Amino acid sequence: MSAEKPAPDLADLRQEIDRIDEAMHRLLMERGTIIDRLIASKKASKAGLSSAFRPGREASMMRALAERHGGLLPLDTVEGIWRVIIGTFTYVQSSYSVHADISGGDAPMRDSARFHFGFTVPYVTHPSAAAVIEAVASSRGDLGIFRLDQGATSGAWWRTLADKRRPKIIARLPFIERPGHPAGTPVFVISKPLTDAAVRDVVLYAAQFERWHKGANEALTHLGGEVVASAADTHGLSELIAVPGSVEPAALKAALTKAGASLAQLAEIGSHAERFRVK
Repeated sequence: MSAEKPAPDLADLRQEIDRIDEAMHRLLMERGTIIDRLIASKKASKAGLSSAFRPGREASMMRALAERHGGLLPLDTVEGIWRVIIGTFTYVQSSYSVHADISGGDAPMRDSARFHFGFTVPYVTHPSAAAVIEAVASSRGDLGIFRLDQGATSGAWWRTLADKRRPKIIARLPFIERPGHPAGTPVFVISKPLTDAAVRDVVLYAAQFERWHKGANEALTHLGGEVVASAADTHGLSELIAVPGSVEPAALKAALTKAGASLAQLAEIGSHAERFRVK
C-alpha cells in the first residue's frame, strides 16, 4: 500500500497566497505604467476625452472572462474585480462622472454604477432619464445610465438622442447577463458620440410612426429585432427599436412599411454589444 500524502503545511500555503497577492499587485502596477504611456500617446495625438471609453473592447474582455472562468471563486466576484479595474483605469485616463436616473429607486442604480465603474468614479443622481441625457450633453466627457424600462410617464426620451450632435447609447449593462446578478438591472449607458470605439452588434433607432400595424412586430422579429420601448404623443407613436447591426436602415424601413406601418422618421441613436448570457 502506498503511503498517504502528508497534509499541506499551512505556513507554506499562506506563503503561496502572499506570493500570488504580490504578483497580482505588481501586474496591476505594470498595467498602470502602460496606461500612463497610453495617456501620453493620446495627448500627442490630441485624442478627445471620449477616446478613453471602449465599450466594444470592454464587452469582449468580459465575455472572455466569463468563458474561461472556473474554480472556487464566484463569477460575480471576478466580474466585479475586473469592472473596478477597467472603470478606474478609464477614470485615470480621463476623469469622468456617472450620472444616474433614480426615478425607479436609487439602490439598483447605485449598485449598477458601483459594480461596473467602481467607487473612484463620482456618482451623480438625477430625477429622470431626460435629466441624465442633458447632464451628459453639457459635460466634457461624462457617462449616463438609466433603466431600459422607464414606464409610460417618462415619455419618448429616446427622441432627444436623434440629432447627430446629441449623446448616444454606447452600451447595455450588465455585459454578462445571468440570474441573480448583483447588478442585474438592465441599463443603457450614454456618452457623447464616439468615433471609432462604438460597437455595432445591436443598433438602436428612434422611430416615429403616423400609423402602427401589429404586423410590424412580426416583421421586426423576422429581422432579429425588437421594440424596446414605446410612447404615444400628439405626433403619433414613437418607438425605440433595436435590430442587429447587419440590418441596413433601408431594409428596416422597407420591412416596416411592407408590414403596414406608416413610418414618418427613423434616426439612429446608438448601438451596443450583443448580449452575453451565462447560466
